[in-house]
Amino acid sequence: MVLVAHGSRDPRAADATRALARAVSAARPGTQVLASWLDHTEPGPTQVLRDLAEAGHRRAVLVPLLLTAAYHNRVDIPAAVAEAARSGPPLAVRVTDVLGPAGDTPDAALLAGLSRRLGETGPGHFDALVLAAAGTRDARARRSVGRVADALGSQFGVPCRVAYASAAPPLAGVAVSRLRASGARRVAVSAYFLAPGLFHDAVADAARGAGAVAVAAPLTDAPELVQLVLRRVDDRPGPASTG
Repeated sequence: MVLVAHGSRDPRAADATRALARAVSAARPGTQVLASWLDHTEPGPTQVLRDLAEAGHRRAVLVPLLLTAAYHNRVDIPAAVAEAARSGPPLAVRVTDVLGPAGDTPDAALLAGLSRRLGETGPGHFDALVLAAAGTRDARARRSVGRVADALGSQFGVPCRVAYASAAPPLAGVAVSRLRASGARRVAVSAYFLAPGLFHDAVADAARGAGAVAVAAPLTDAPELVQLVLRRVDDRPGPASTG
């Protein structure tokens, strides 16, 4: 099993991916679980797939550690798999769906992980939520984030608005301020991030500056995220590519 993260200049992000890989390995004894990154951190998925093929493996499952099916999932990951096929021994690679919504309904494990991290902040009662994500220019990806926000708001029985750290409005501070202006007095922020880094730091600073009562930590190696990775591997097979 090859986990593929986006990658970040912030070393905390790679540490979080390695922690998730260890947790998935512990939950699936006998399966080799390897971490890789599309940018900033080595090894990349092409190298990991090539190494597996050269070691004699004939099949691998690649799990995109992405919360939206945007550019990296549509372009970068297929390109990495294709390059491994061109430059290494034969290896059948199955790519799963991303960890975000694969259809209209967000996975229950994803919502449970977000709820866990929110509960760990100890916000007590809150009357509104902001789901803060990294950001994307892809409209379909933004709609999938919106579906998660709607589901999370329904779960807690409060309004939940989306915010982004980049690429699309509104910023987290703006979203918190708008909810407070509409009458909410205790606004909490759920972090739609897999790992810590500069984007999550910026969201946390802006949200607290606007009066948020709590900002959740990223999902990292939450048990529910481990369950979701395994569910993607077992129940939601993507297209196969054979080198």
